[in-house]
Amino acid sequence: MLPMTLAAVQFDPQKGEVDANLDRAESLIRSADADLFVLPELFATGYFFDSTEQAHGLAEPAPDGPVIRRVEAWARETGAVIVAGIAEREGDAVYNSAAVVTPRGWLGTYRKTHLFYEENAHFAPGETGFPVWTVQDRRGQSYRLGVMVCFDWFFPEAARTLALGGADVIAHPSNLVLPHCPRAMPVRALENHVFTATANRVGTESNGKESLTFIGQSVICSPGGEVLAGATETEEAVITAEILPHESRDRAVNRYNDLLGDRRPEHYG
Repeated sequence: MLPMTLAAVQFDPQKGEVDANLDRAESLIRSADADLFVLPELFATGYFFDSTEQAHGLAEPAPDGPVIRRVEAWARETGAVIVAGIAEREGDAVYNSAAVVTPRGWLGTYRKTHLFYEENAHFAPGETGFPVWTVQDRRGQSYRLGVMVCFDWFFPEAARTLALGGADVIAHPSNLVLPHCPRAMPVRALENHVFTATANRVGTESNGKESLTFIGQSVICSPGGEVLAGATETEEAVITAEILPHESRDRAVNRYNDLLGDRRPEHYG
């Protein structure tokens, strides 16, 4: 397999300014050349909502909403796969989701399993589990893509479930405010022998009562736990790394040990 380019997009969305956020994300995507782009959590709507009504008013159905349709156009025009954090509405429920979009269109949506802070007031927890999709790079080479969203990283079971499901790459749209994740993601990559791409945002948002400051530091990690690319705490940037996704599949630690094969889940309960 020839190398492909993995990209994480870090920027400062403005709450409720959907069109402007889409324009900014498009500009950043067009500034880079990649096979897979990962955008932040809730990249088009902003994050720290003033009310549940505001969050629900900004949500859209998948795949028929305007944000996903715009992302589909970017994927079609660039030939890239794009993972984008969205507010997804289905019936009366609203989810903090990530849409997986290919040049052929919307492939599927992951709904965030582990909600953080006031997300619990605005969103329903996801019940999709942790699906893994087979996608292609621009050369037509297939690889397996898993998705988790932001606070999911805090639960090792999330990344492990994706690894057990065959993921070569884990896309990780985020709006991180706690300081720990950029240090932890190399460990998540190492302990599961996968590539990871955490796309965080920067800036500060207020819900009218308090403010959150997002920590940036988007990071791409290798199956060996190396940091392949990283962003600062404050800059808008697209970070990229060339990877061979199938390197994730050889999980031999040495000639006696295999990272997943040596698991003894009967003893973990």
